[in-house]
Amino acid sequence: MTTLSILSNQVTPRTLKKIGVALAVTLAVMVAIGLNTKVVKIGSTEDVAEQAFNPDSYGDKTFPQIQQSVQSRAVDAATLATALNADPAAATTKYGVGSPMPVFSVSLTGVVGEGEMGIYALKVAGMPDDIKVRLQTGPAINGTDLRDATGTLQFGDFKNQIEYQNAGSGINRAMKKAVLSNIDTQHLSGKTVKVTGVFRLLNPKNWLVTPVGMTVQ
Repeated sequence: MTTLSILSNQVTPRTLKKIGVALAVTLAVMVAIGLNTKVVKIGSTEDVAEQAFNPDSYGDKTFPQIQQSVQSRAVDAATLATALNADPAAATTKYGVGSPMPVFSVSLTGVVGEGEMGIYALKVAGMPDDIKVRLQTGPAINGTDLRDATGTLQFGDFKNQIEYQNAGSGINRAMKKAVLSNIDTQHLSGKTVKVTGVFRLLNPKNWLVTPVGMTVQ
């Protein structure tokens, strides 16, 4: 009796049925894997999209949308100051974005005072004397006020905290390139500027404005 004959006698119909089921399941899994496998050609648009997050590319793409949103919602600085003094909660609901430290979009015209490390004091007509307004012009643009100004960019849109933070930095650099690159930010003292920008309400009496639009008059 041959080995094949011996094996045939030992394998029962029930065993054959189990083997057949196992083979069918394995085949189904392999087909599913094949259907869900996406082939991406190296160097293609999809391949680039899969690569590491690029903050500067993201900033260049995203800043114009933020700029447009801020400009469309900006409130006159004196009007906003009056509203915040009268009823901070109501003013935040009406004009602010986010919590517990909301970001406000504001427009103003002011005379530039003394500056230090690119941050200038502004004298804005109609503002209460106890509110200080400052403008940051670089070289380093700090904070994530621009990133958070619209409320549409959320942590969940990014892979992790580092990418989320880097997105804010990329947007800041894009703003600097688009808005401040043609302005002599080293010699602004004594000049009148018209600014549209954002600030986070960390201190109601001290606004640090990051511009999305600025002209020197």
